[in-house]
Amino acid sequence: MKIVILDGATIIQNDLRWDELSYIGELEVHERTDEAKVVSTIGKAEAVFTSKCHMNAEVMDACPNLKFIGALATGYDNIDIKAAKERGIAVCNVPAYSTDSVAQHTFALILEITNQVGLNDEAVQSGEWSRADDFCLSKNSIIQLAGKSLGIIGYGNIGRKVAAIAEAFGMKVNIYSRDREAAIKSDILTVHCPATEENKGFINKEFIRQMKDGAIFINTARGTLVNEKDLAEALCSGKLSVAAVDVLDGEPPRQDNPLIGAPNIFITPHVAWASVEARSTICRVSAENLKSFIEGGRLNRVD
Repeated sequence: MKIVILDGATIIQNDLRWDELSYIGELEVHERTDEAKVVSTIGKAEAVFTSKCHMNAEVMDACPNLKFIGALATGYDNIDIKAAKERGIAVCNVPAYSTDSVAQHTFALILEITNQVGLNDEAVQSGEWSRADDFCLSKNSIIQLAGKSLGIIGYGNIGRKVAAIAEAFGMKVNIYSRDREAAIKSDILTVHCPATEENKGFINKEFIRQMKDGAIFINTARGTLVNEKDLAEALCSGKLSVAAVDVLDGEPPRQDNPLIGAPNIFITPHVAWASVEARSTICRVSAENLKSFIEGGRLNRVD
């Protein structure tokens, strides 16, 4: 079987290999594939794996040997499921591989805001602590999480994991789907829902207006959920005290993205999902999905 990986660079990085898939068939790996070259890259392959490249009806029709499409992720909005089903092409994903990693990163962002580890380390390394009059150097007001409230929008696998961690810190958890007002009025609001056409940009000026004054906003879900101009304005005005996001609307971000350079914001470059353990799971489960398909099974089929 000829197997093609269209865009494996972000999955494999510099520390993993595609051994499990290479054992199944003739494997051809591409770090990235331009959309215009997807058809020629797939060629006569029977199985293709994609992270972000689009697999639409036109691509499928141009690749008549194609029998299997594997999403190198949980989400598969870049694959036309209906078109695949009509053509008898199996589609599989990798469910819940990043739950622990994204929940961990969510709290990495929260703890950076509340404890400012980077700021304090910089003060020590620069000699500021050495010059201090007291045994300790106070660079910021440390915020204790115990007793604070955490609103969670999106209570799937990641949302539930975040809730469990929050409770371990002694926080009060408010679930948006159960008590919208309590969640919106929480000290910290974190987003973990999937992006759809219906909820695009729903974190906007009107939504933020309902939030607690001085609240903290966290987004490790999708950048399209947020009206970034409105969020930047809320940070500038002080309506929100601080925000931390791992995702932006358009990635890599545009030069004029309103959140880059905004006050009181921390931005990480869409890495919450990318622990070596999570990426290893993608490699392993992707191979298991294809092997199941070859043997007549339906492991992680979404079509």
